[in-house]
Amino acid sequence: MHSAGKSWLLLTFFLLFYTIYLLFGALVFSSLERPVEEQLHADMSRLKRDFLNVSCVSAAELDAFLLRVLTAKKYGVSALGNNSSSSNWDLTSSMFFANTLVTTVGYGHTTPLSDGGKVFSIFYALLGVPFTMLVLTACVQRLMFPLVLGPVGLLQRSGLDPRPAATVHLVLLMVLVVLLFFVTPAAVFGVVETSWSYLDGFYFCFISLCTIGLGDYVPGMEPEQKYRALYQSAVMVYLFLGLMMMYLLLRTFHKMADLHGLTTFLQLPRCEESDLDEEREPIVEEEPQAPGFCLEKSVDTPSQPTYNTINKG
Repeated sequence: MHSAGKSWLLLTFFLLFYTIYLLFGALVFSSLERPVEEQLHADMSRLKRDFLNVSCVSAAELDAFLLRVLTAKKYGVSALGNNSSSSNWDLTSSMFFANTLVTTVGYGHTTPLSDGGKVFSIFYALLGVPFTMLVLTACVQRLMFPLVLGPVGLLQRSGLDPRPAATVHLVLLMVLVVLLFFVTPAAVFGVVETSWSYLDGFYFCFISLCTIGLGDYVPGMEPEQKYRALYQSAVMVYLFLGLMMMYLLLRTFHKMADLHGLTTFLQLPRCEESDLDEEREPIVEEEPQAPGFCLEKSVDTPSQPTYNTINKG
């Protein structure tokens, strides 16, 4: 089989296994946590009923009631209406939780209720976090040629010197990422989430794609939200693609900083040596050099065009 075909087959296997891994986590989390959640719902119903039946409530009883309500709220169970038809641990919601766990976004809107769920979270993240980084790295490696190396070469062929070409490309890539993964999704979230403003949606995108994950805004949490499963699935795809593009952007910036001598000026480690090793033995094969690609290469550099092969003179 051709090397490019093997490369795409390997990348497809990574993505398929990643999806299966999320689904496996969703099934386990749902089976462990949903019975505990249902019991907590029942406890809240009984607590609310008993509280309403008390004619005269003391300060201590009120404090105890509020403490139990706030504790249940921390685990995603609300005493308001106590609508048990919407679960935080159905299959899709569990998969959404697994996705935020292995991508290190971790909104904290839902946390394991059972000891078994907490133990499983540790081992699931122990394997899932590095595997997610591996999948993201493989995808970014595939995107380096069509989104980074190819456009830089095109700008050079249009007459720009290597350093200005790299700078212009970085600015254009940043604009593209901001438009596709911040501006546009923020507008969508502002429409779908009725309680969110456009600023809230933009804030959510920034907090999520920077993996800060404060959890004050989480999509799909409104009661009786239509197409919740489909919506959460779309958000998972958005998070994966967004993190992939943020990684690509950071890698491009680091390489441009090397080219302009910024890492040397600030006495920071350069990425050239690790990049050369990575390019000799990539996770997936990169695209072959495009006809007419005019980045200058030294004799001992790898055959694939990189930022490291741009003339630094």
